[in-house]
Amino acid sequence: MAVRIEALAPAFAGRVVALAEALGLPQTGEAGFALQLGADGLQLQELGAGASGPVRVDFLEGAVAHRRQHGGGSGQMIAKAVGIQPGVRPTVLDATAGLGRDAFLLAQLGCSVTLVERNPLVGALLADGMARAVADPEVGPIIGRMHLCLGNAIDLMRNWSLEPPQVIYLDPMFPHREKSSLVKKEMRVFRPLVGADDDAAQLLQAALALATHRVVVKRPRKAPAIDGALPGYALEGKSSRYDVYARKTLKSRP
Repeated sequence: MAVRIEALAPAFAGRVVALAEALGLPQTGEAGFALQLGADGLQLQELGAGASGPVRVDFLEGAVAHRRQHGGGSGQMIAKAVGIQPGVRPTVLDATAGLGRDAFLLAQLGCSVTLVERNPLVGALLADGMARAVADPEVGPIIGRMHLCLGNAIDLMRNWSLEPPQVIYLDPMFPHREKSSLVKKEMRVFRPLVGADDDAAQLLQAALALATHRVVVKRPRKAPAIDGALPGYALEGKSSRYDVYARKTLKSRP
């Protein structure tokens, strides 16, 4: 699906030229989507009749802010899945970062999170959202615990040279229609560009070889587990579940 990049105001034209070169995007021509830069930051906009609204990464307003303020903290299922408990804040590698919402939640709860995103357009949106939020007095310290890497997560995990993460979190794209209108909009925009993660089995295998304590895989509630090793247990919610592949017990650090 063709994508062009454009400035929403003349003041952003210079940055758009640099982004166009970095991402290899044209600034003119027919396209199904436009990566747009304006006063609200970078956004991906579907073009044509019946197009949905733009998708951007915003850690300061909207759903992410509401979840930060009213989400239930360490009692949330994702927090339990990665092993957050009193005195335990594991280091996490989010190998399928996407728009960064789950990584942001884990960082908000005190984890140091490395985010990996392989799609350059999604990575650009994520980097822009983090850059806009870092100066905020409340959100900035959370962003400070998030470290973004762009590239193929399988290759990065297989050639990992840093201290291995205690927990690796995976949320591979699954051919499944969620009911939420927000998710529908984002899936409508991203699925033609990103597609399904057909290499999920290889992603899980690489994660199991690297994580020191556990791997957590988010799945639609009724979806099968990823091919390969079977999870030790699962935490199930209304629409999704977390398959947990535990290796060692997470313990509080002295």
